[in-house]
Amino acid sequence: MRALWLTALAMVLVVAQAISANARPESFADLAQKVSPAVVNITTSTVVAQGTGPSPIVPEGSPFEDFFRDFQDRNNNGDRPRRTSALGSGFVISEDGYIVTNNHVIETADEIIIEFFSGRELEATVIGTDPKTDIALLKVDADEPLPFVSFADSDTARVGDWVIAMGNPLGQGFSVSAGIVSARNRELSGTYDDYIQTDAAINRGNSGGPLFNLDGQVVGVNTAILSPNGGSIGIGFSMASNVVTRVVDQLQEFGETRRGWLGVRIQDVTDDVAEAMGLEKVAGALVTDVPEGPAEDAGMKAGDVIMQFDGFEVEDTRGLVRRVGNTAVGKTVRVVVFREGKTQTLRVTLGRREAAEGVVPAAQPGEADEPSETELLGLTLTQLDDELRSQLELDDNANGLVVSDIDNLSEAYEKGMRAGDVITEAGQQKLSSISDLEARIEDAREAGRKSILLLVRRAGEPRFVALSLEEPEDAPE
Repeated sequence: MRALWLTALAMVLVVAQAISANARPESFADLAQKVSPAVVNITTSTVVAQGTGPSPIVPEGSPFEDFFRDFQDRNNNGDRPRRTSALGSGFVISEDGYIVTNNHVIETADEIIIEFFSGRELEATVIGTDPKTDIALLKVDADEPLPFVSFADSDTARVGDWVIAMGNPLGQGFSVSAGIVSARNRELSGTYDDYIQTDAAINRGNSGGPLFNLDGQVVGVNTAILSPNGGSIGIGFSMASNVVTRVVDQLQEFGETRRGWLGVRIQDVTDDVAEAMGLEKVAGALVTDVPEGPAEDAGMKAGDVIMQFDGFEVEDTRGLVRRVGNTAVGKTVRVVVFREGKTQTLRVTLGRREAAEGVVPAAQPGEADEPSETELLGLTLTQLDDELRSQLELDDNANGLVVSDIDNLSEAYEKGMRAGDVITEAGQQKLSSISDLEARIEDAREAGRKSILLLVRRAGEPRFVALSLEEPEDAPE
């Protein structure tokens, strides 16, 4: 009886393994047939002025001057404008004709033509664009409901999951490629980047096309490739659908994005910064400056470490920026900050990031000619005076110490400090003299700190730097 039971169990295990081995699809044909009607080719055209491209440099009076002028006139028809075209991809997200693509596909277009799988063509209008995520929303007017696809929850996509990319690679039209999710949460260059990396073939013309899961839902918008030769080498990037849906919803409602704005400058908390401030773990976003805005109105200060935002733990600056941007403008949120050894909760009513952007940065500082110098922490420092404020183009009421020179072998140099930097705070207290800095250093040593936190400004941009404290020399016997 026992032997029979073991035999049955073995057979069950064999069947289970066989089912698991065959979990991969034998064909993507049914899926491709299902979603193809909602995928579109996009052709754009733009009128450009003649002569805007590069041209041969021929010295005036050269015997070749007339030759090149005649050559350009024959080929370019003088200075008459010409029309150029480009190709891309997209997909329909509603039966009434809303279409998603990349912003760079249609950015300079004068005319946008949508070609459907059936061969039908319609002209599209731009509803709104978001260059930060490279997403654009288009609209076509059709006399009948259009086939469309829905978005998936990209957070559920796992590394190793099957995906298929569809689009118009190299102008070939309605092409399908298959691969897997190679990685998640990739960051390229944008503030709100959240890319899915895939080895499904993506080439020029695939931009704006959908990346589907096996349920026929869009998990990403194909946007970029990493390639030394311009063709697919199996490293493609699709903007995650959870980012895209938030952008599309706002473009559809407002014609533009409306992201939350906290109104702070921040940097990541490093090991030495955490030690200098007495933080229990290396996490949060360190506030380097609080210009006029929502955070200032709520009482936030430079030197605060943002630990929680709207009920979510803050791990780093990137996570905070994305969380704030995804929060509704005008919402009042609770922000927990670490200040002077304890936490405080502030209530901040968020502004709108787009309205706050475009602030002119401060002018670049010039070199400081220091009348007197003191060396501390590998830095040669002098106190700000009216002459230095003028040279550095600082406000009349600016205070701090100017770095006139720096030891190239010092920790300060390794951490990016340079001559012309202005130190305005040490140990999260304002500086107005060298003796202030010396006192802050002594206070840190007495408190058992191994480093001291400096607030450094360069060209008006602040950042915190933690420098190790040198042990004082023993007094002579």
